[in-house]
Amino acid sequence: MSSTADLQTLADSHGRRFEYLRLSLTDVCNFRCSYCLPDGYSKAKGTPTNLAVDEIQRLVSAFAKLGLWKVRLTGGEPTLRQEFLEIARAVSGIDGIRQVAVTTNGYRLVERAQSYADAGIRAINVSMDSLKPERFRSITGHNRLSEILRGIEACKQAGIASVKLNSVLLSGLNDDELDDFIAFVSEQDLTLRFIEVMRTNDNPAFFTAHHLPGTFVTARLESLGWQKQMRSEGAGPAIEYASPQGSGRIGIIAPYSKDFCASCNRLRVSATGKLHLCLFGDAGIDLRPLLQRDGQAKELIERLQRLVMTKAPAHLLHQGNSGATPHLASIGG
Repeated sequence: MSSTADLQTLADSHGRRFEYLRLSLTDVCNFRCSYCLPDGYSKAKGTPTNLAVDEIQRLVSAFAKLGLWKVRLTGGEPTLRQEFLEIARAVSGIDGIRQVAVTTNGYRLVERAQSYADAGIRAINVSMDSLKPERFRSITGHNRLSEILRGIEACKQAGIASVKLNSVLLSGLNDDELDDFIAFVSEQDLTLRFIEVMRTNDNPAFFTAHHLPGTFVTARLESLGWQKQMRSEGAGPAIEYASPQGSGRIGIIAPYSKDFCASCNRLRVSATGKLHLCLFGDAGIDLRPLLQRDGQAKELIERLQRLVMTKAPAHLLHQGNSGATPHLASIGG
């Protein structure tokens, strides 16, 4: 393992340091969520192949040498990758990587949870946009709520240290379930993150109809005595609240809030090897030519340092500019 003296850093010109990589394994998803892929996944012609396992190892190893220690495997639905377990094992075995996490729609989670834990996954976020079976089916295109609830329990039984839920906050679709979610996470002693629906290039009408600011959640939590928590090391963008009873936590990811980008600590790489400095930035920068041989590591590290220095201070969502992001499944949301 690299010593502290050998470790380089990854920082931008605005003083932000980066320790968290969201690595997409595929843009394929088998759900049809209304806010992301309402018509289902459709493969574009001429799409490059996904990064191979050895390319992923070289990529993550370079980031690790720059002090990055947390990797989240995303998609699409990352567990659809045939090599998913092999990738998880490879990434978790890289010197300097302290946590491998995955964000999943919960597909086949009941039977797979133990294999995920055995492959080195220590944190899992499961999408769950409603506690009502029929509404869940309406939002996601699948009648799988009970299966996913069993999968969450299977993750706990498998010894996965951090099990969290993600719910996209949707005006007129699930906002009336806020108190139900609060009761659920308190009873189950879980952490749930509400995520503001974000405008992408293919959902402007949906965004206008269903966007709800995160203050809708935080105002309710504060009225119930929930208390805002300090950010932990390597934490994502959620502002998190703890229950006054001590069981359960709820966070809000509110990209339209003031100064949302000031604490950014994460970078994204697409399934085909493009570095995205921001989820809502311009087209990604192709790293794949530098992932072909172990001897390219020095050049790759230097390029990452140069590129990260060009990261913009903030996204332009407030100006209605979603950059080059067609939908959230395209580069890992």
